[in-house]
Amino acid sequence: MNKVIFYEAFDEEASAIRKFLPGDLNAVFTWKTIQEQGDSSPPAELISVRTQSRVPKEWGKRIKGILTRSRGYDHLTAFRRETGLDIPCGFLDDYCGRAAAEQAVLMMMALLRKLKKQAGNFRAFSRDGITGAQCKGRRAFVAGVGHIGAEIVDITKGLRMEVKGFDIEHKIKGLVYVPLAEGIAWADVVFCALPLTEATRGMIGYEALKQGSPGKIFVNVARGEISPAGELKRLLEEGAVGGIGLDVFPEESALAHRLRAGTESSNQEVKTVLELAERDEALFTPHNAFNTQEALEQKAALSAQAVKQFLARGTFPLAVPSL
Repeated sequence: MNKVIFYEAFDEEASAIRKFLPGDLNAVFTWKTIQEQGDSSPPAELISVRTQSRVPKEWGKRIKGILTRSRGYDHLTAFRRETGLDIPCGFLDDYCGRAAAEQAVLMMMALLRKLKKQAGNFRAFSRDGITGAQCKGRRAFVAGVGHIGAEIVDITKGLRMEVKGFDIEHKIKGLVYVPLAEGIAWADVVFCALPLTEATRGMIGYEALKQGSPGKIFVNVARGEISPAGELKRLLEEGAVGGIGLDVFPEESALAHRLRAGTESSNQEVKTVLELAERDEALFTPHNAFNTQEALEQKAALSAQAVKQFLARGTFPLAVPSL
């Protein structure tokens, strides 16, 4: 039996991880999720996934551990809850805070400058309808000031924006922390960098984002379930939101399968995301905010370290807390 299988490993990631693994380790890599791969039984004693795979319940007693190559581990907590098994699960330390923050700010700037429509207007070399806005002096509100959020604060302050944050912990000296509703009502740009929990699920939706001045920009590089697609569409149609930048999506596994397989989907959230993607005011990327050369190298090193430690000791450097 294989020692470890890496699901959802794109080409560059697989190559990077291989560099840090022992040459004699029996490891398998696939870009597919568990569901896309169609494995009926676990092909290895250690399973490594990202956020789109769902480990089958029936695998629970047939594997020794699960490593998610992400900082978020809500999907592993859900697996434990579903199976009732306290199987060893690991996650990665921060490896992409700066990378994800730069992507978030990049999205903000592209939306403020109407870059998607600018590119379309090039065909007619027309400047009509593409007057944008500058960052300096605008109000940026960061919901979730953890590893990614703290970097967003740093970058937006460097752009000479006014910045406020929302978090249960107030760690950044000099940052003004305010309640979520107050921050959204104040902001020109809202960044979501919150973890996904039962408390944050659906937290930044229609009722939250309709507050304050119309036309605000919303960028989410955290988890798609925090902001339902149908509610974002309504906000855009009503003008409460003027631009949406998403690197994460509700029903992301179903969305990814729909796009990769080219099949139709009956999932309404998937349909709504695809409708929004056609709009000039929407800028979507394939859960790729982490993916820089620097962050990928760090991620690969941490993944290999976690695998080697688990196979040697049965523990992970960072273990998902027990239920």
